[in-house]
Amino acid sequence: MKAYVAGVGMTRFEKPESREWQYWDMVREAGSAALADAGISYGDIEQVPIGYCFQPSTAGQRAVYELGLTGIPVYNVNNNCATGSTALMLARQLVEGGAADCVLAVGFEKMKRGALGGGADGGDFATSPVARHYGIMAARHGFEMTPPTAQIFGDAAREHMEKYGTTEAQLAAVAAKNHRHSAHNPNAQFQDVYDVDDILAARVVHHPLTKLQCSPTSDGAAAAVVVSERFVQERELTGAPVEIVAQAMTTDTEDSFASGSCVDVVGQPMSRAAARQVYERSGLGIEDVDVVELHDCFSINELLTYEALGMCEPGESGKLVESGGTTYGGRWVVNPSGGLISKGHPLGATGIAQVAELVWQLRGTAGERQVPGAEVGLAHNIGLGGAAVVTLLRAA
Repeated sequence: MKAYVAGVGMTRFEKPESREWQYWDMVREAGSAALADAGISYGDIEQVPIGYCFQPSTAGQRAVYELGLTGIPVYNVNNNCATGSTALMLARQLVEGGAADCVLAVGFEKMKRGALGGGADGGDFATSPVARHYGIMAARHGFEMTPPTAQIFGDAAREHMEKYGTTEAQLAAVAAKNHRHSAHNPNAQFQDVYDVDDILAARVVHHPLTKLQCSPTSDGAAAAVVVSERFVQERELTGAPVEIVAQAMTTDTEDSFASGSCVDVVGQPMSRAAARQVYERSGLGIEDVDVVELHDCFSINELLTYEALGMCEPGESGKLVESGGTTYGGRWVVNPSGGLISKGHPLGATGIAQVAELVWQLRGTAGERQVPGAEVGLAHNIGLGGAAVVTLLRAA
């Protein structure tokens, strides 16, 4: 059975502590928008997978109770930065498997200011779920007094530069592109435009990454109504349904750790495997894709993902972004929303917000961000620890 996204909604992504709201306020706003977009009520929803990372157990129930008290199953999902896309994947599986005809996938996050830690709760690094990942990093690069997530991705950037000759200017070109794109996104946390020189002149977080190449902590929520083909046929939906053509999730394999490379530890092999599965299941390839929303938590990860998705050969990603091949007028438009770097990154919401952007693009309703003639979109969401989710969508 086919699955469709019938409605999407999201809040503006905000700097933590800059707006007086709670996580349930975010979910009420995003969820209500998605329901209205689909032209249905919460009473039509049969199940709700809801993702977040920094709230206690059953926070999902507290949040969606703002939409209605109908007694339906609510599943709390946590998969690090891939949490939102994981909730969406569960929604799709429920629909494709025939367990439900109408499911609401939600993601939210209320975060604290400042850089994310390394994932060691209470400082006990030995029990951290990412201790193995950071151990690989430390064995090759040592450990510096910089934010751990920026450090592991920054070390991946160093390796890419050493192996392929990738330049700091090419890394900065990723951030400059995404900041430029976000200027037209009213939901983006940042809407300032910077050029490559501005990016390079910003404060260094962990060499070679500067502050403007790093995604911020953010507050916000996003939601998507996922429905069956039968539901589409039987109901007069107000939003044009967008088909989920294929979707795949992968987790770490031996390839993530065997090489001792941070490029592999941060997830390039997972992303490559998930993309391959999606292409095989759909019969489509990257050459069929028009618009991409990918996980640019740091500028280097956008370059690594170009290679994982097959947009270029290994080592050629810096040249691809530098050529303009991933912006308007190029072969693909990547992160028209501004991406995580400029749109913001509330962990639980990110994966669903990516799909919301693609739905607007494939409907032709993205306003000044519209990618001309967009018919096929690809979303890529990754979480250190690890999980990678790739979703292929097509205008119905």
